[in-house]
Amino acid sequence: MQRMRALLVLVSALVFALSPLFNQGFNGFDPGQFPVPQDDPAVQPAGYAFAIWGLIYVWLIAGTAFGLLMRATDEDWDPARPWLFLSLALGSIWLPVAQTSVPAATLLIWGMLMTALAALWRIGDTDRWWQLSPVAIYAGWLTAAACVSVGLMLGGYGVMSETPAALAALALAVAIALTVQYRLHRAPEYGITVIWALVAVIVANAAPFNAAVAGLAALGIVAVLALRGTDTE
Repeated sequence: MQRMRALLVLVSALVFALSPLFNQGFNGFDPGQFPVPQDDPAVQPAGYAFAIWGLIYVWLIAGTAFGLLMRATDEDWDPARPWLFLSLALGSIWLPVAQTSVPAATLLIWGMLMTALAALWRIGDTDRWWQLSPVAIYAGWLTAAACVSVGLMLGGYGVMSETPAALAALALAVAIALTVQYRLHRAPEYGITVIWALVAVIVANAAPFNAAVAGLAALGIVAVLALRGTDTE
């Protein structure tokens, strides 16, 4: 069963990485998918930040392949595999769902985040760069992406105007990131990835300058960096 779980998590990583090839038309939610069109939402990071998906895909495939070939029956690797498999399986269908339903895609990405965090908590202490690091950056980016989706929902469905929706989403992202980083006391890659997203939010709100959103993102960066000093390797 351990070897089978190792194989399944590698297959799920491959399918997850290949899913964008079958959904090439998706470049973010269409503004028209919302009752209140989201043409240039303040909560959305600058476009360059999404390039991190390339790193995530490659590192997850490399890590799960190493796990299958070198650590298939290792007790240190096995506890996280069912949760990572579930997260990646959900991720494999996220793009087509996002093209048809923003609320369903939001629920789905939160499911991806929760299962990714469950996997991160269960990862063992060996083979850090193969086992821990890829899941940490994956979970870090999902933390930002899930909260961005909440901000888009709040603004797009008229619950809040654009800036308050962005502030609520950023506050949620920072709260989750600080909680995870503090409770986990390892995996600095998680916090660094959240910082990557927050910097991209600042860049996106530089022109025209949105002081409230950029300021909260900057405070979030400072808070994550300050908490990093309490982490252990």
